[in-house]
Amino acid sequence: EKKRLLFIEKLFYKGCGWSDPPGEDKWTVTDIIERKAVYTAGIMRRREQREHIFKLLFMTEFNSEEEMNEQLSLYFDSLEELAEKDQEYMREKYNHVLEHLDEIDALLNETSKGWKTKRMIRVDLTALRLAVYELKFDKNVPTGVAINEAVELAKKYGTDDSPAFVNGI
Repeated sequence: EKKRLLFIEKLFYKGCGWSDPPGEDKWTVTDIIERKAVYTAGIMRRREQREHIFKLLFMTEFNSEEEMNEQLSLYFDSLEELAEKDQEYMREKYNHVLEHLDEIDALLNETSKGWKTKRMIRVDLTALRLAVYELKFDKNVPTGVAINEAVELAKKYGTDDSPAFVNGI
């Protein structure tokens, strides 16, 4: 058990960019949990960030460009204990998706058979837009992750048919 914990801890340290831990004789499960808690405190997971970006993109369907500046501020203010780093990441990715929206919609229109973006359910379209952005423009997101996350967003916020539709596109 101690060897397994040491191995896990070394992987965790390496993954966080930290130097090797001090030594085998100082490792306990509590140490690992405490170190992980310190590292992850105040940092939102990518899935959570993606969901917030999805919601912001969805809001653009119902608000003018001028209104969205205020809506963004209100939205971020409503999130409890939002780290500045997370807000910057979400705002930046949201803006990048909007910058590429015409190209993303063109790709969706080319790919979808019998379904143009104007006819798509807004939830499905928003999930697809975010996925296409991640597939084409965000090299930090693996293909499988972008697809899976789009399907998960469609399951959570769309209709019963949304996950299959998003996966099919």
